[in-house]
Amino acid sequence: MPEHHLRRPAVEATTGLSRSSIYAMMDTGDFPRPIRIGKRAVAWPQSAIEAWLAARPASTGDK
Repeated sequence: MPEHHLRRPAVEATTGLSRSSIYAMMDTGDFPRPIRIGKRAVAWPQSAIEAWLAARPASTGDK
C-alpha cells in the first residue's frame, strides 16, 4: 500500500502548528523533514507526522 503524503496546509491543520513553527522546529531537529515530491513541491509522509504526534506529551487539560 503506498504511503500517503501531506502537504504543508494539511500538516498545519493536523499538528496545530504554524508554517514558521514547523520550519523552526525542523531547523532544530524537533520536527520531521519533508520529502521532495516534485520539482518545487514537498510533502511529509503521513506516518512521520503520526509518529511525531504520538511522541508528543499528552496534555492533561489541567491548569
